[in-house]
Formats: sequence, C-alpha cells, structure tokens
Amino acid sequence: MKISKNNKGAFTLVEIMIVVAIIGLLAAIAIPNFVKARATAQKNSCIANLKQIDGAVQQWALENKKVASDTYLLTDATLLAYMKGSRLPECPSSGTYGPGASVSASPTCTKSADGHTL
Repeated sequence: MKISKNNKGAFTLVEIMIVVAIIGLLAAIAIPNFVKARATAQKNSCIANLKQIDGAVQQWALENKKVASDTYLLTDATLLAYMKGSRLPECPSSGTYGPGASVSASPTCTKSADGHTL
C-alpha cells in the first residue's frame, strides 16, 4: 500500500499579500497618532517646566523682596537655587526658555507658537 503525502498546508501568494496590505493599512493609521501623542506629551512637559520656572521666580521674588515690576535673569545663581536640581530645565522640543518681562509676567519658550505657553 502506497502512502502519499499531500502538501496543501502552505499559504498562497494572494493570502500573504492580503496580510501585508492589512498590516500596512494599520501602520498608516497608527503612525500619525503616535506622532501627535508625542507632540502633545512634549508640549505638556514644556508647560510643566514653565510652571516650575514661574514658581521658582515667584518664590525667589518673595524671599528677596522684589516687586512685580522687577526683572530677573534665568541664569542668576540665586534664582537657580530655587529650581529642582539647581539648574534650568530643558524644553523637550528643543526650545529655549526665557524670562518674562518682569516678575509678574510668565516665563516664555521659543516654541510658544506650538502651544508651549502658560
């Protein structure tokens, strides 16, 4: 008695192409959402840094008897002592932070056009 093996367990080219097309379609939908989520996370992190800077400026101004119209520099060593780690945080979107016009004004980020504002 002859036993013959039937090799019908393989995928056809059409089936493989359909699977690849489905994976490509899912990637095309998912990648823009990941990019948007990353930008939103960077913006939120920058806003948190601006709040930290503003809090340090307000505490520095209170303890050094500054008035609302006084100006400040973010590189001032006495001001940096009020910040976490005694250094100026960095914007995750490669922006740079600048002081407000006065103690009463909020600090700024060069990426403010992208929503990096207090």
